[in-house]
Amino acid sequence: MAAQNGLKSIAFCCISTGVFMFQNRRAAEIAVETVRKCLVETGSNSRVVFNICKDEDLRIYERILK
Repeated sequence: MAAQNGLKSIAFCCISTGVFMFQNRRAAEIAVETVRKCLVETGSNSRVVFNICKDEDLRIYERILK
């Protein structure tokens, strides 16, 4: 949807890891895998920001994105 609308950047929070208690690590893995796949499939060069609020999530995303 972002690519279809010509967005240059988009931000995502740690979806469902708060009150829904989805595993932080697994949520990050799914998010990064999905974004990478989408960027390749659409040929987009959009900037994607993962909005991290907790130190735990920061460490998780840093490991995944290395």
